[in-house]
Formats: sequence, C-alpha cells, structure tokens
Amino acid sequence: MASCGIHFTLRCPSGAPCFASTCRPQNPRASLHYINLTLSSSSSSSSSNLKPISYSSARRRSFVTVRADMATEEKSISQDRMLVFVPPHPLIKHWVSVLRNEQTPSPIFRNAMAELGRLLMYEASRDWLPTVNGEIQSPMGVASVEFIDPREPVAVVPILRAGLALAEHASSILPATKTYHLGISRDEETLQPSIYLNKLPDKFPEGSRVFVVDPMLATGGTIVAALNLLKEQGIDNNQIKVISAVAAPPALQKLSENFPGLHVYTGIIDPTVNDKGFIIPGLGDAGDRSFGT
Repeated sequence: MASCGIHFTLRCPSGAPCFASTCRPQNPRASLHYINLTLSSSSSSSSSNLKPISYSSARRRSFVTVRADMATEEKSISQDRMLVFVPPHPLIKHWVSVLRNEQTPSPIFRNAMAELGRLLMYEASRDWLPTVNGEIQSPMGVASVEFIDPREPVAVVPILRAGLALAEHASSILPATKTYHLGISRDEETLQPSIYLNKLPDKFPEGSRVFVVDPMLATGGTIVAALNLLKEQGIDNNQIKVISAVAAPPALQKLSENFPGLHVYTGIIDPTVNDKGFIIPGLGDAGDRSFGT
C-alpha cells in the first residue's frame, strides 16, 4: 500500500504534491506488518475438542518495512502524525478515472463512487477490526477460525449528500456497522461549513472505531467540522479513519495541523483547489453528479 503524510515521510503517486521539505520517496514494495494482540475469553466452548474463543481487546500496531537494495529498515509508524494512504490498486485507479470523466452519467457515477468507497474501506479496515479467534467443526474436521467480532460494531459517518454514495457498500464489507448521518453544507461565497443535520449518537461506546466518509477533501472546512463534532464526544483521532475519493493539499494541511494520529484513505491526491473551493482537476460536484441534481 502506498502512503502519504503531511510534515513527515511521503509516499505518493507520480506527480502528487509534496507538503514539506522532509518528503522523500519510500520503496514502492514497502509492506505493512500487523501484530494481533488477543486475550482469552473466560467462557467455555460448547465442545471439549474445540479451543475457546478469544477476543482482540487491543488495537493492532502497525510497522512498515522499507526495502532498498540489500538493506532492510523497520520503523514504527508514529502515533502522533497524520497519515494519508493512497492504495495503488488498479481498480481504485479505474474507478477514480470513471469519476473524473465529465461524460459519465449520474447512475454510473454513483455506482463508481460506491465501488471506490468499498475498496477504500476494505484497505482501511485491514488492521483495524476486532476479531474473534477459536476453532469450529467443518464438514471435514476441526478448523482454526477468525471472525469479525459483531459485539463491537464499526460506526460509519457519511457526510451528506455525496458521502451517501461513497458509503453505500459499507455494510457489504463490514459485518457489523452502524450508520450515523451528518448533513453539512458549504456557503458558496465564504466556503464556510454549516451543519444542518446531526444524527450522531448521544455517546459512542468506549473504543469505538469510526469511518468518516467525505468524497471531496478540498478546503477542509467540512471534514474539520465533522471531526470536531466527534472530538467533542470524546472520540480520539486514532479511533477515526477518513475515507475520500479525492483529496487536495489545503484540506490535508488542516487535518495534519488539527488531528495528529488521524488516518486518511483517498483514491488520489490532486494538486490544487480553485477560488471557488473545487479540487482541480478533481471530478466536479460529487453530490450533484451522484444524484443528478
């Protein structure tokens, strides 16, 4: 997986902007390794031949291995840095290209947005979900298994309107999800966000994992307003992953300055934002194009 960051080492697609003098490319073959920490459950198994289920109670720690020629360096990803991931999967590139095309009709655009969201959430959740480990009886014998723990649902927070399309397939890849809608509009003159709908719960369960889904990270006003609402409810930055179709430097800069430890997963990073707050080249108004209005 490729990753990018603000004020730390970047790994971006060719032509993507750098945000600090500390930028240097990592080897594109760099891989992520995960350590799963589990605690044994005190509950007994229904079969004496099967091992008891165990539950992952600690968030998995991530390490990145950088390979260059004969040398191998392993270093921990700092928890106080905002990280941006641009997965290099060809399907992600394909759906971003479909979204960019001004000739793409609304139904296909919305489907492309949903497929892109599915892929990005798949990538973002690979080291993040609570699991249940144990053994079950298959038709041919005893098998070691690992399930997603349904007792700890992941919260998905789409920002209306366009976030609905990007989050459409969330429930198809995440076995246990709860969806909380946020309606945030942007003043076309001032570019300042205004919250018109807040369906967040009164209190998130302790240790909640939250996907905030906003297709366009342009000026950063909308996503910052959304994350501030979560922050007011006691959600830490490292409990949040932002999913976006396209991101631009102004938004990433604001996120880096205000939300250390945050992880952002995006289909592509574009170089600039125009004076009307649209990403260039971007893909236009994601909400209008998704719903044909």
